[in-house]
Amino acid sequence: MGKNLLIAQSGGPSPVINSSLRGVVEAARAFPEKIGKIYAGYHGIEGVLKEELLDLSCQREEEIALLRNTPAAGAIGTCRYKVKAKQLEDFDRIVEVLRAHDIGYFLYNGGNDSMDTANKVAILARQRGLDVVGVGVPKTIDNDVGDSEFKLIDHTPGYGSVARYWQMIVQNAEEENRGSSPADPVLVLQAMGRKIGYIPAAARLADPKRETPLLIFLAEGKLTLEAMAERVNEEVKSRGRAVVVLSEGCDVGDLGLVKDSFGHASFGASQTTAQQALVNYLNTHGIAAKGAARGQVFGTDQRATAIYASTVDLDEAYRVGQKAVLLAVNGENGFMSTILREPGMIYQVRYDKAPLELVANSERTFPEAWITPDKADVTDAFLDYVRPLVGEDFPNVPVVNGRQRFAKLEPVFAEKKLPAYIPQADRK
Repeated sequence: MGKNLLIAQSGGPSPVINSSLRGVVEAARAFPEKIGKIYAGYHGIEGVLKEELLDLSCQREEEIALLRNTPAAGAIGTCRYKVKAKQLEDFDRIVEVLRAHDIGYFLYNGGNDSMDTANKVAILARQRGLDVVGVGVPKTIDNDVGDSEFKLIDHTPGYGSVARYWQMIVQNAEEENRGSSPADPVLVLQAMGRKIGYIPAAARLADPKRETPLLIFLAEGKLTLEAMAERVNEEVKSRGRAVVVLSEGCDVGDLGLVKDSFGHASFGASQTTAQQALVNYLNTHGIAAKGAARGQVFGTDQRATAIYASTVDLDEAYRVGQKAVLLAVNGENGFMSTILREPGMIYQVRYDKAPLELVANSERTFPEAWITPDKADVTDAFLDYVRPLVGEDFPNVPVVNGRQRFAKLEPVFAEKKLPAYIPQADRK
């Protein structure tokens, strides 16, 4: 029997994160001569630090299969704990846990920060004499992992499902607004996306022929609050109403911003929202029609709703999990499994790898060429990019007695072998 495998995940989850986990577990079970036990760090790297290792080897096959349509991070948990370079005790502890549990494969599912952690852990373990292969599994609904030329990775698992969510949500919102516009001529919807506009941009999928009064404001458009309000009123004057989708990262003034441990803006925990600022401004300064502006903030349901998941996304998430295991058993240390799009009209991808160091230090942006000159929409070129990712049909989510049937993993943990430990950042 080979060495054990440990997988953990970090950051915000997605509707397909567990499909990747399923890919990892089922692929690992196919190599009994190389991989022994399969463990999950319970609640990410925090679980690794606390030596809370959920045993995935003993889980029933049907529960692992149900991970495909189980959204978010309830199965093995996630965290927003960042192991910073100066937290040397944390890194030492991680290595101790890897050694104590004979871990030969360390997989980390997450975004850029997670890839950085996976890379540092793999390097440090080898420096300490451990034969550990570190591999990254990509995940982020924001689609901000990788480079702006799409050479490291074309898109990340999770994004296709959130894009499909916004396609459906805006279609329904358009129906509502068209009916209620005499009283509420302006409807403002806020989408996730701290610095990058891939999520709000996907709203255009709801109306690819531009037949409805839909405006899309990305943070990259850099419109002021006043300029956005002016553009909304132009739409109201010409078409009688407007449906607006804007990014949570649009600069509309002081939001009482809260940041997480990674230093990222946590808009859901802040005092107010970009949507509310725009609605307030429109209602205070007046809109070019009778009635009022109203708004809605869509929050964690974007990344935690099974029924909106893209079947394309579910399949690709599974395969990047499989690919990560293949990289690991082949000894390809320091890589992240990736999805690369083949050229041509027919959508096809291949599964490849990218160096963790390159991914960790890369920063993807939303191409300026995909934003229309008036900064209130996205181009057809973006639609060509995103349309294949959302799929055609609803996923087949199992239902028992009217309730969705999600995976239920047994709380079986590896026996602890080390003294108790408090992560450095949690100490007072």
